[in-house]
Amino acid sequence: MKLSRMLTWLTVLAFGLPLAGCASAQPKKQTSVGFYLDTVITLTAYVDDVAVLNDALEECGRYERLLSRTVEGSDVWRINHAQGQPVEVSDDTVAILNTARQVSELSGGTFDVTIAPVSTMWDFTSGEAVVPDADAIAAAAARVDYEKVKVDGNTVTLPGDMMIDLGGIAKGYIADAVKGYLAGRGVKSAVLSFGGNIVTIGLKPDGSPWKVGIQDIDRPTGEYMLVALNFGGSTVTSGIYERGFESDGVYYHHILDPQTGWPVQNELASVTIFSDSSMWGDALATAAFSLGTEGGTKLIEGLDGVEAVFIARDRSVSSTSGAGKYLVQ
Repeated sequence: MKLSRMLTWLTVLAFGLPLAGCASAQPKKQTSVGFYLDTVITLTAYVDDVAVLNDALEECGRYERLLSRTVEGSDVWRINHAQGQPVEVSDDTVAILNTARQVSELSGGTFDVTIAPVSTMWDFTSGEAVVPDADAIAAAAARVDYEKVKVDGNTVTLPGDMMIDLGGIAKGYIADAVKGYLAGRGVKSAVLSFGGNIVTIGLKPDGSPWKVGIQDIDRPTGEYMLVALNFGGSTVTSGIYERGFESDGVYYHHILDPQTGWPVQNELASVTIFSDSSMWGDALATAAFSLGTEGGTKLIEGLDGVEAVFIARDRSVSSTSGAGKYLVQ
């Protein structure tokens, strides 16, 4: 989904506001909050000078101007408006596109950054329950094909009738980049909330892991069904309750099938990915959800250093073989 429709503050609560805890430590705990990517971003770290966190928020703005589909002049905007001509882009954009292709190949195309012709037809945030025309969706879905994105060095070429949208992966990339920026500024202990993406630096000052709530699929935002541990990596959750609407008794949610253009219909309500990279976690959460519990488990089990928890609509919970270490029993 596009950057301009990323998670709101309520979804930050729903998907993983770190659970309360306290520890005495020096330097002191400080927090800086900003609004980027249509998301309230909360950076909390043990630092002497809060300016370090404010500078990190400025980095979020820089990446938004680089990667947003809707910001005129961004890399993505220029690719989508190039009418099939080659476009020179940043190393950041190349890194994201290369990873996106890897996830697309691993998942059989259930994750696809060329989803924009379809995703732009749906509106899951206005509160209006409007189902797009079926023929129009089919025509848009025919223009979705990650294999047609050509990357040669820093040159990207996309057919003129296609569009890319990095919203399903860019937020994770930015979270990783901000983590690296803060670590480079000497931050040793921090928790960074980017809506559905929670990234941490190190452990809490007392040496214990961070705790992240996984939203209860049937309860108001902020009520948790599971509690997960984060040991200095990334926790990403994607679920059907994040954005959606009901029309004529049918619930339509934002996780779209690139092949059909319609919301994915399977037994799942949410998927949480535990990984070192939030960029990979971001894309894999969508891919694993779209594949369903069985296919998603197979996908994640084939990757080193990545684990997942699947919550079905009937509230049953399953997980990959190594996910137990991340869950509070």
